[in-house]
Formats: sequence, C-alpha cells, structure tokens
Amino acid sequence: MAWLYGATLLQTPAIVFCDVDSLIPVRGKMASGFDQFNAALERAAIPIVWVTHRTRLQIDDPRRKLGHNHPFIAEGGCGVYLPEGYFHLRPPKTVRLGRFTCLPIAEPQPAAAEALEQLSAETGVAVVPLGSLSPRELAQNSGLPAQQAELVRHPDFDELFFFAGAAEADVKRFVAESANRHWQLRQRGVLWSLAVGANLKQCLRELSKLYARALRSQPKIVGIACEDNVSELLEACDRGFLLVDSATSTNASNRARERLPARFREIELGSADVWERIVEALSGKS
Repeated sequence: MAWLYGATLLQTPAIVFCDVDSLIPVRGKMASGFDQFNAALERAAIPIVWVTHRTRLQIDDPRRKLGHNHPFIAEGGCGVYLPEGYFHLRPPKTVRLGRFTCLPIAEPQPAAAEALEQLSAETGVAVVPLGSLSPRELAQNSGLPAQQAELVRHPDFDELFFFAGAAEADVKRFVAESANRHWQLRQRGVLWSLAVGANLKQCLRELSKLYARALRSQPKIVGIACEDNVSELLEACDRGFLLVDSATSTNASNRARERLPARFREIELGSADVWERIVEALSGKS
C-alpha cells in the first residue's frame, strides 16, 4: 500500500484515525508515550489523522509541537483539514481556511450562530454564546487560560454556548427541538455546541476516498478511540483499538464497549507497552 504526501510516494499498511482530545488535553499532561507513538508511525510511513472536537486554531499548537503534518478532522466532524499540497488530486467542494484546504461537512459560520439564535428565540430558552463574552468572562466560563480561551472564540463551523439559568425541562425541550431540525447539539461538560450538518462518519468516508483515489487502491481504515468517543469513530472504521482507562470507566462506557464488534481490540491506556502494541498490530507484526 502506498500513500501520497506532497511529491513523495511511500508504502503503508493502513490509515489511522485517532481521537486525540483525551490524549492531548487542553489542560494537563499529554498521554504518556503519545509523542513517541506519532513519531513511530511516521517512521513506519503510517499516516495518522487526528480527530478532535477542538477548532483549527486550538489544535494548531499541539500539531506543531508533535510535528503532525497529516490531515485532521476538527469541531467534532464539521470539517476535514488538509495541509497544503498533501494530495496531488484536488478534492471537489473545498474552502480555504487559514493554511488549510478544508472539506466542509457542516455549514460554515455564521450558520450555527444564526441557528442558535433562532432556536433560542423560538423555544424561549436563554443561551449565552461564548463569542459574546468579554475576555475575562470567556476564560472563567471556559475554564481555560486567557490565551487558549480566545481561540475558542473563532470556530469555523461550531457555536459554543451555555444555558442561562434554564431548568432541566427547558434544556430537554431545547435539545428535542434541535434534533427535530437535524442540527447537532452536543454537551461538553458545562458547555454545549451547536453545528448544522456535522457528521464524523462522513468526514472519515470523504477523507478515506481521497486516500483511495491518490493510492488507486483501498487502504485499511483503522480507528483509535478513547471511551468517551466509542461508537461514532470506531463504527466508521474497518478495525480499531479502544483505549480503556479502568480507573475512570463508567457503567455507560462499559455497556458501549460490550456492543463493539470483535474486530475492535481493547487496550489498557495505562499499560507500559500500549503504543508499541498498536504499532506492531498496524505493521502486521502481531
């Protein structure tokens, strides 16, 4: 199997899609060995596509620090971002966002901001978009340092917000009405996000098609996910690895794991050789 990066044709056994939000947290330490894992995949000529709920701007610094030069999927399946010159074949329907060619899956802003305003007005449920806050309020409500909080203010697709004193019944009504309109409303701790047309599975499909066109063959699609993103990522992959943290597992995550097909392997995230085992499996050595 071969893959194209710039003008270089290399051999690879798989394309890896990796959920990085728990592995590279906004605050706190990166998962032990994840930097070496990325480097090992690079040496093995196995491209790793990062999958994140964060924005293009938020993920920029981790990508630079780890030397990540492959495509990534941001804002929870809103768009696929391609580094300049990554594929020789130009994908259909793209937009230029910063340094990247983007395949938009969701509708770009201000679609989500307008949808949120409309939904709030029609349901009578008050919301506060994060972009409307002062720098100090933004840092307080996001729980992020001021510099990182400012990056949240500039999404390409998503609209982050919180409910302004809404009762539980109001929140449920708001969520139900969003679902009726086929908008993607997702909770992230105390914050929520709204997108119009986000679809992680479609992101994986579209990017997989690009690799297949460039390679003139069908690469093996492998997912790596943590427990909080089990079904959505892994169900779109041929095979994959579920990173399990037994210290933080919940009944809900255990039930989700039980429904996974046999082609997905569970690996304890805290084990010393977790990344080595994955690299060996991807390289066909185990």
